[in-house]
Amino acid sequence: MAENRASVYGEGVPCWVDAQLSDVEAGKRFYGELFGWTFEVAFGSSVLARLGGEPVASLAPKADGRLPTVWTVYFATPDAEALTRRITAAGGQVVMAPTPLEDLGTAALAADPDGAVFGLWQPGSHPGFGRRREPNTFVWAELYTRDTATANVFYGDLFHEALFGADAEPDFGRADVSDVFPAEMPPHFLAHFRVTDLDDAVAAVQRLGGRVQVPPFETSYGRVAVVTDNQGASFAVLQR
Repeated sequence: MAENRASVYGEGVPCWVDAQLSDVEAGKRFYGELFGWTFEVAFGSSVLARLGGEPVASLAPKADGRLPTVWTVYFATPDAEALTRRITAAGGQVVMAPTPLEDLGTAALAADPDGAVFGLWQPGSHPGFGRRREPNTFVWAELYTRDTATANVFYGDLFHEALFGADAEPDFGRADVSDVFPAEMPPHFLAHFRVTDLDDAVAAVQRLGGRVQVPPFETSYGRVAVVTDNQGASFAVLQR
């Protein structure tokens, strides 16, 4: 069932994901086959992914080949400028200042005190996910960090209502990098997409030219595998 478009995501709620890729056409083939997404031209050279007619993600060409091939998680905000000031005051950094994307909304990139990069989205005509928490859509963001205590303070203050408010249903967790990854892995956010059968999804990723980074393991929020697409962008598939 689609999300109610009239309701805007509260500040600090994960509301969008995009992949920065070297080859968007190859990305369309990979994710179209894996998740059943369809695509249409969106802002600039990026494409909007839809499932059942509703927006679920976007794929964009990397502006510079030296940039990482990554999925980025965006958190909703009614005021990206004000939120970037709060991030800086709390010890984070602004990686990309708030930038209007025509009438769609305003995007920014920031890094937390440990260096994990995340996005901000101030909605215009594009509120964010039309579907989430369903099979083949975004369901969870896990922050892998070397300092969970600092992360809890930073995000707990920044996004208090989304994490701890009376009606909060967080799609966002924190874990130590070394719980899952080698200790040298940089802190990062990992976007999780829900699947109906984890083993089938992992097999499909490999068949489509991706690889398994971390084989299936159990978490408090479901059974997870960390994979990469056929261009090296990491994401997780989650069965719950």
